Amino acid sequence: MPGPHGHGSVLKRRTGWLGAPERRTGWSGRPAGRVRRLATPIGILAAVAGAFAYVGTVDPNESGHYPVCPLLKLTGVLCPGCGGLRSAHAFIHGDLGAALEANAIATAGYFLFAAVWVLWLVRAWRGQPLRIGLAPVWWWGVGAVLLIFTVVRNLPFGSALAP
Repeated sequence: MPGPHGHGSVLKRRTGWLGAPERRTGWSGRPAGRVRRLATPIGILAAVAGAFAYVGTVDPNESGHYPVCPLLKLTGVLCPGCGGLRSAHAFIHGDLGAALEANAIATAGYFLFAAVWVLWLVRAWRGQPLRIGLAPVWWWGVGAVLLIFTVVRNLPFGSALAP
């Protein structure tokens, strides 16, 4: 039986939505869709670029600028992130070899971030959401790679992976 306002009131009661979506406009009165969609990926890039600029300016190879890794300080064990700041510093200065020596996983992460960011930007430009659905097996795989990397870099034969 329809509600007092027709069949739509049942839909509105269940979902809170009825009819076409409202048209959003920016400050100029024009649709702000593309600008709004690009704001988040560009904002993320700006934050990452700012962090990289800081690390590129303040050398992590000089002691006293950054805190020591708590795991390394307490246990003497290198975590998967140890050497990441030195890696970023070398990467920014164009020394890919030194970046890989400092932390190979972090360096691979920079390239992965760049690829995902470009995909995100292209999809945002086209008005499509960024949906990267990874099955749990992929997350377990990433965890296994990080664990193996951590164990190997702390063993004598894996010293090449240590920063």
